[in-house]
Amino acid sequence: MRLVVVSAGLSVPSSTRLLGDRLAAAVGRRADVDIEAVEVVELRDLAVEIAHNLTNGFPGRRLAAAIDSVTSADGLIVVTPVFSASYSGLFKSFFDVIDKDALTGMPVLIAATGGTARHSLVLEHALRPLFAHLRAVVVPTGVYAASEDWGAQGLDGRIERAAGELAGLMRGLSGVRAAAEDDLVVVPFAEQLAALSSPSGA
Repeated sequence: MRLVVVSAGLSVPSSTRLLGDRLAAAVGRRADVDIEAVEVVELRDLAVEIAHNLTNGFPGRRLAAAIDSVTSADGLIVVTPVFSASYSGLFKSFFDVIDKDALTGMPVLIAATGGTARHSLVLEHALRPLFAHLRAVVVPTGVYAASEDWGAQGLDGRIERAAGELAGLMRGLSGVRAAAEDDLVVVPFAEQLAALSSPSGA
């Protein structure tokens, strides 16, 4: 299976890239999924081509290769720094130039980095709705890392839990136990109406 990490970090070194690498390594350690290759797409290196694609509708060579890698992956890890309480413009622009149906059914792990824990809800109010709109399948656990989280025990736990969920989806499992069909009792509408119109006590 092929795992692709999309990193929107701007600095070198980048905490955003570091988080993406740690998540990918955690997925790779899972015994229940066989990761043959991990590819990292650094959006910083594609910024000019992304801007040109937005204005002329045609991807450059490197951008086209990155889009092909992302859309043909078996699973995605997407990581963005938080700017103005949301994902970065570069991150959003990259997914804007991908065909809206290309990520349908794609297993995706969402993650973000920021300077303060106050921005942790970016995962739920920005990233998760974006990938729901693209009809990707987003794992339940998102991973946010504030500056104080690096080296903290809690971050490792979230990384491992999210990695396990992504591995499950990549194997074709939802990780969520579906209710057994026998537990669902459907009463036909006509029968419900008949019960309402019956005399009391009948």
